[in-house]
Amino acid sequence: MSETRATAPYDALLVCSFGGPNRTPDVLPFLKNVTDGKGIPDERLVEVGEHYYHFGGKSPINEQNLALIDALTAELRARGENLPVLWGNRNWHPFTVDTLRDAAAFGTRRVLAIVTSAYASYSGSRQYREHLAAAVAELGDAAPEIDIVRPFFNDPGFVGANREQIIAAIDSLEGGSTDTHVVYVTHSIPNTMQDASARTGAGYAEQHEDVRATIDAGLRARYGHGLPSSLAYCSRSGSPMVPWLEPDVNDHLEELAAAGVRKVVIAPIGFISDHMEVAYDLDTEALETAASLGMQAVRAGTASTHPLFVSGLVDMVLERAARERGEDVAPVTVGALPAFPDVAPAGSCRMRDGEITGIPVIAGSED
Repeated sequence: MSETRATAPYDALLVCSFGGPNRTPDVLPFLKNVTDGKGIPDERLVEVGEHYYHFGGKSPINEQNLALIDALTAELRARGENLPVLWGNRNWHPFTVDTLRDAAAFGTRRVLAIVTSAYASYSGSRQYREHLAAAVAELGDAAPEIDIVRPFFNDPGFVGANREQIIAAIDSLEGGSTDTHVVYVTHSIPNTMQDASARTGAGYAEQHEDVRATIDAGLRARYGHGLPSSLAYCSRSGSPMVPWLEPDVNDHLEELAAAGVRKVVIAPIGFISDHMEVAYDLDTEALETAASLGMQAVRAGTASTHPLFVSGLVDMVLERAARERGEDVAPVTVGALPAFPDVAPAGSCRMRDGEITGIPVIAGSED
């Protein structure tokens, strides 16, 4: 497989994602994959499965990944690059190990992976490093070498795409930006995971706060005045006895309503596409909560295949390839936080701070 100048030394790009079911019979097997080793009974999985059954057993994430792959391919081609864009999932077909096995059979020797999570935490970065390491171990000598694009929460394309989606949502409200509160939303994680994410750099919550501040500044420039904003969380799971990041978006909407807020934009900056957590937790539950409180509410779009986001990801691919060729190319970011390193520092983003599981990882194997 030939290499093109700007993407050398890579001969494939891998979009590595969470995965999701395509039909009702897939739901329970998929959830068993997600919760493997956690001892969660089938009865609880059936309850969680109701989120998927609500949408006919099909997660929107698969079609959204395909759309992103098409957009990345088109952007690479527009820049004269013929790098193949592959797709592999942690929890459902196509499984990453199968994708890499097929790629290796066709001569792929070095792969750059984009993880479909913008933020650094155990579930958003290290767990994917474990997943890719397991695929490499299963393939043995046939496995390609794999690098991972650094967390991209502060990439100008990702932040810019979210800003533009939020502006579109604000402008759709009656009265536009006047008296509008922006509720930024992301997936909650256990407090212990938050603490671990902050061990070697800015923590998960702090990364989101940096994005929030950067977009707030952009909104101020757009409208000539600041809009009040806040950060809330959704999709917590597990034992209610285990503390997770708060406030929950529904509880937060109640607090805002009690304080007199009547117009909100719900901005899912923690997600790159409109998959199940967005479709159910926000479009279904949070918007219903807002309506019950008499709020005028709209949910902003995700970065998805917005041209700014896609272009930014390709910029990061070419930037990383240049550094791997030995060129001195500085990462480009927005906001107050620096770029995360290409190779994760030792001890970063564990499930619990200081807990050494012995599970192999890539992109920081000294850990």
